[in-house]
Amino acid sequence: MHALIDASGLHSYYGASHVLRGVDLRIAPGESVGLVGRNGMGKTTLIRTLMGHVRSRQGRLAVAGRDCTRAQPHAIARLGVAYVPEGRGVFPNLSVRENLLVAARPGTRGQAGWTYQRVLETFPRLAERLDHGGQQLSGGEQQMLAIGRALTTNPDLLILDEATEGLAPLIVAEIWKIVAAIRATGMSTLIVDRNYRVVLAHTDRCLVMEKGRIVHQGASAALAARPEQLARYLGV
Repeated sequence: MHALIDASGLHSYYGASHVLRGVDLRIAPGESVGLVGRNGMGKTTLIRTLMGHVRSRQGRLAVAGRDCTRAQPHAIARLGVAYVPEGRGVFPNLSVRENLLVAARPGTRGQAGWTYQRVLETFPRLAERLDHGGQQLSGGEQQMLAIGRALTTNPDLLILDEATEGLAPLIVAEIWKIVAAIRATGMSTLIVDRNYRVVLAHTDRCLVMEKGRIVHQGASAALAARPEQLARYLGV
Protein backbone atom coordinates (compact mmCIF):
# COMPACT_ATOMS: atom_id res chain seq x y z
CA MET A 1 0.00 0.00 0.00
CA HIS A 2 1.32 3.43 -0.93
CA ALA A 3 2.10 5.99 1.75
CA LEU A 4 -0.36 8.87 1.78
CA ILE A 5 2.57 11.29 1.92
CA ASP A 6 6.08 10.37 0.85
CA ALA A 7 8.36 13.41 0.72
CA SER A 8 12.13 13.29 0.38
CA GLY A 9 14.78 15.98 0.34
CA LEU A 10 12.39 18.95 0.23
CA HIS A 11 14.01 22.37 -0.04
CA SER A 12 11.62 25.33 -0.03
CA TYR A 13 12.24 29.06 -0.14
CA TYR A 14 10.43 32.33 0.41
CA GLY A 15 12.30 34.56 -2.02
CA ALA A 16 15.95 34.28 -1.06
CA SER A 17 15.13 32.83 2.37
CA HIS A 18 15.94 29.11 2.51
CA VAL A 19 13.29 27.68 4.88
CA LEU A 20 13.10 23.91 4.37
CA ARG A 21 16.48 22.24 4.21
CA GLY A 22 16.21 18.66 3.01
CA VAL A 23 13.06 17.48 4.80
CA ASP A 24 11.90 13.87 4.60
CA LEU A 25 8.39 12.93 5.73
CA ARG A 26 6.31 9.79 5.31
CA ILE A 27 2.74 9.29 6.54
CA ALA A 28 1.18 5.85 6.26
CA PRO A 29 -2.55 5.12 5.95
CA GLY A 30 -4.19 5.27 9.37
CA GLU A 31 -1.21 6.97 11.01
CA SER A 32 -1.42 10.07 13.19
CA VAL A 33 1.70 12.24 13.06
CA GLY A 34 2.59 15.30 15.12
CA LEU A 35 4.88 18.10 13.97
CA VAL A 36 6.37 20.28 16.71
CA GLY A 37 9.08 22.89 17.10
CA ARG A 38 9.57 26.46 18.19
CA ASN A 39 8.07 29.30 16.18
CA GLY A 40 9.73 30.03 12.86
CA MET A 41 11.28 26.58 12.41
CA GLY A 42 9.43 25.76 9.17
CA LYS A 43 6.39 23.75 10.27
CA THR A 44 3.79 25.74 8.32
CA THR A 45 6.13 26.00 5.33
CA LEU A 46 6.41 22.22 5.30
CA ILE A 47 2.63 21.85 5.32
CA ARG A 48 2.22 24.46 2.59
CA THR A 49 4.83 22.63 0.52
CA LEU A 50 2.99 19.33 0.98
CA MET A 51 -0.21 21.04 -0.20
CA GLY A 52 1.39 22.68 -3.24
CA HIS A 53 1.01 26.25 -2.00
CA VAL A 54 4.80 26.54 -1.83
CA ARG A 55 6.82 24.90 -4.60
CA SER A 56 9.91 23.02 -3.47
CA ARG A 57 13.03 23.80 -5.48
CA GLN A 58 14.60 20.43 -4.73
CA GLY A 59 13.28 17.05 -3.61
CA ARG A 60 10.31 14.88 -4.44
CA LEU A 61 6.75 14.68 -3.15
CA ALA A 62 4.42 11.74 -3.76
CA VAL A 63 0.79 11.72 -2.59
CA ALA A 64 -0.99 8.37 -2.57
CA GLY A 65 1.72 7.00 -4.85
CA ARG A 66 1.52 9.78 -7.42
CA ASP A 67 4.30 12.25 -8.13
CA CYS A 68 3.01 15.63 -6.89
CA THR A 69 6.29 17.53 -6.78
CA ARG A 70 4.89 20.14 -9.18
CA ALA A 71 1.17 19.59 -8.51
CA GLN A 72 -1.30 22.38 -7.80
CA PRO A 73 -3.17 22.48 -4.45
CA HIS A 74 -6.50 21.41 -5.93
CA ALA A 75 -4.90 18.32 -7.47
CA ILE A 76 -3.38 17.30 -4.12
CA ALA A 77 -6.73 17.87 -2.40
CA ARG A 78 -8.38 15.58 -4.96
CA LEU A 79 -5.96 12.83 -3.96
CA GLY A 80 -7.53 12.75 -0.51
CA VAL A 81 -5.69 15.41 1.49
CA ALA A 82 -7.75 17.95 3.45
CA TYR A 83 -6.07 21.02 4.93
CA VAL A 84 -7.32 23.20 7.78
CA PRO A 85 -4.93 26.16 7.65
CA GLU A 86 -3.81 28.44 10.41
CA GLY A 87 -6.37 31.25 10.37
CA ARG A 88 -9.22 28.86 9.48
CA GLY A 89 -10.05 30.15 5.99
CA VAL A 90 -13.84 29.87 6.11
CA PHE A 91 -15.82 31.65 3.39
CA PRO A 92 -17.05 34.78 5.23
CA ASN A 93 -19.91 35.58 2.86
CA LEU A 94 -21.34 32.07 2.80
CA SER A 95 -23.59 30.64 5.49
CA VAL A 96 -22.52 27.76 7.68
CA ARG A 97 -24.73 25.47 5.59
CA GLU A 98 -23.17 26.73 2.34
CA ASN A 99 -19.62 26.43 3.71
CA LEU A 100 -20.26 22.76 4.46
CA LEU A 101 -22.14 21.84 1.29
CA VAL A 102 -19.78 23.57 -1.12
CA ALA A 103 -16.98 21.10 -0.36
CA ALA A 104 -18.96 17.90 0.24
CA ARG A 105 -18.00 14.91 -1.89
CA PRO A 106 -17.09 11.21 -1.61
CA GLY A 107 -13.49 10.32 -0.88
CA THR A 108 -10.90 8.70 -3.11
CA ARG A 109 -12.23 5.20 -2.43
CA GLY A 110 -15.85 6.25 -2.63
CA GLN A 111 -16.11 6.57 1.13
CA ALA A 112 -18.87 8.91 2.24
CA GLY A 113 -19.06 8.43 5.99
CA TRP A 114 -18.59 12.11 6.78
CA THR A 115 -21.95 13.36 5.61
CA TYR A 116 -23.37 16.81 6.15
CA GLN A 117 -25.58 15.39 8.89
CA ARG A 118 -22.69 13.63 10.64
CA VAL A 119 -20.70 16.85 10.72
CA LEU A 120 -23.63 18.64 12.36
CA GLU A 121 -23.92 15.86 14.92
CA THR A 122 -20.19 16.16 15.63
CA PHE A 123 -20.38 19.96 15.89
CA PRO A 124 -23.76 20.78 17.50
CA ARG A 125 -22.85 24.47 17.67
CA LEU A 126 -22.85 24.61 13.87
CA ALA A 127 -26.29 23.00 13.70
CA GLU A 128 -27.59 25.95 15.73
CA ARG A 129 -26.04 28.48 13.34
CA LEU A 130 -26.72 27.10 9.88
CA ASP A 131 -27.96 30.41 8.48
CA HIS A 132 -25.20 32.52 10.04
CA GLY A 133 -22.50 33.84 7.74
CA GLY A 134 -18.94 32.70 8.29
CA GLN A 135 -17.98 36.18 9.47
CA GLN A 136 -20.69 36.09 12.15
CA LEU A 137 -19.20 33.12 13.99
CA SER A 138 -16.87 33.23 16.97
CA GLY A 139 -13.28 32.08 16.52
CA GLY A 140 -14.07 28.68 17.99
CA GLU A 141 -17.11 28.24 15.77
CA GLN A 142 -15.08 29.21 12.71
CA GLN A 143 -12.52 26.58 13.64
CA MET A 144 -15.22 23.94 13.99
CA LEU A 145 -16.62 24.98 10.62
CA ALA A 146 -13.19 24.74 9.00
CA ILE A 147 -12.66 21.23 10.39
CA GLY A 148 -16.20 20.18 9.52
CA ARG A 149 -15.84 21.46 5.96
CA ALA A 150 -12.60 19.49 5.57
CA LEU A 151 -14.29 16.34 6.85
CA THR A 152 -17.10 16.61 4.28
CA THR A 153 -14.49 15.87 1.60
CA ASN A 154 -14.07 12.43 3.26
CA PRO A 155 -10.27 12.71 3.18
CA ASP A 156 -7.68 10.01 3.68
CA LEU A 157 -5.44 12.54 5.46
CA LEU A 158 -6.50 15.55 7.52
CA ILE A 159 -3.88 18.25 8.14
CA LEU A 160 -4.50 20.62 11.07
CA ASP A 161 -2.25 23.66 11.42
CA GLU A 162 -2.62 25.40 14.81
CA ALA A 163 -6.26 24.36 15.17
CA THR A 164 -6.51 25.71 18.74
CA GLU A 165 -4.61 28.97 18.42
CA GLY A 166 -6.30 31.92 20.13
CA LEU A 167 -9.29 29.94 21.37
CA ALA A 168 -10.80 29.85 24.86
CA PRO A 169 -9.78 26.85 27.01
CA LEU A 170 -13.23 25.23 26.90
CA ILE A 171 -13.27 25.44 23.10
CA VAL A 172 -9.71 24.10 22.93
CA ALA A 173 -10.74 21.08 24.99
CA GLU A 174 -13.70 20.51 22.68
CA ILE A 175 -11.49 20.69 19.58
CA TRP A 176 -9.10 18.08 21.00
CA LYS A 177 -12.00 15.75 21.81
CA ILE A 178 -13.04 16.03 18.17
CA VAL A 179 -9.47 15.35 17.01
CA ALA A 180 -9.42 12.21 19.18
CA ALA A 181 -12.72 11.07 17.68
CA ILE A 182 -11.40 11.62 14.15
CA ARG A 183 -8.26 9.65 14.94
CA ALA A 184 -10.38 6.81 16.34
CA THR A 185 -12.05 6.41 12.94
CA GLY A 186 -8.71 5.44 11.41
CA MET A 187 -8.29 8.61 9.37
CA SER A 188 -4.67 9.71 9.04
CA THR A 189 -3.82 13.07 10.59
CA LEU A 190 -0.90 15.49 10.56
CA ILE A 191 -1.15 17.88 13.49
CA VAL A 192 0.75 21.08 14.23
CA ASP A 193 0.02 22.86 17.50
CA ARG A 194 1.97 24.92 20.03
CA ASN A 195 0.77 22.69 22.86
CA TYR A 196 3.26 19.92 22.19
CA ARG A 197 2.08 17.86 25.17
CA VAL A 198 -1.40 17.51 23.69
CA VAL A 199 0.06 16.82 20.24
CA LEU A 200 2.10 13.97 21.70
CA ALA A 201 -1.03 12.61 23.43
CA HIS A 202 -3.02 12.55 20.18
CA THR A 203 -0.46 11.11 17.75
CA ASP A 204 1.36 7.85 17.10
CA ARG A 205 4.59 9.43 15.94
CA CYS A 206 6.09 12.88 16.25
CA LEU A 207 8.66 14.88 14.31
CA VAL A 208 10.59 17.81 15.72
CA MET A 209 11.65 20.64 13.41
CA GLU A 210 14.57 22.96 14.01
CA LYS A 211 15.77 25.55 11.51
CA GLY A 212 14.04 23.89 8.57
CA ARG A 213 15.21 20.35 9.31
CA ILE A 214 13.71 17.31 11.01
CA VAL A 215 16.03 16.83 13.97
CA HIS A 216 14.15 14.07 15.78
CA GLN A 217 11.38 11.63 15.06
CA GLY A 218 9.96 8.67 16.89
CA ALA A 219 7.04 7.39 18.89
CA SER A 220 5.10 10.21 20.52
CA ALA A 221 4.83 8.35 23.81
CA ALA A 222 8.61 7.85 23.92
CA LEU A 223 9.28 11.55 23.35
CA ALA A 224 6.73 12.53 26.00
CA ALA A 225 8.62 10.35 28.48
CA ARG A 226 11.95 12.10 27.74
CA PRO A 227 11.72 15.61 29.20
CA GLU A 228 15.43 16.18 28.57
CA GLN A 229 14.86 15.78 24.84
CA LEU A 230 11.89 18.14 24.96
CA ALA A 231 14.08 20.69 26.73
CA ARG A 232 16.79 20.27 24.11
CA TYR A 233 14.54 20.66 21.07
CA LEU A 234 11.73 22.86 22.30
CA GLY A 235 13.34 24.91 25.06
CA VAL A 236 10.84 23.75 27.70
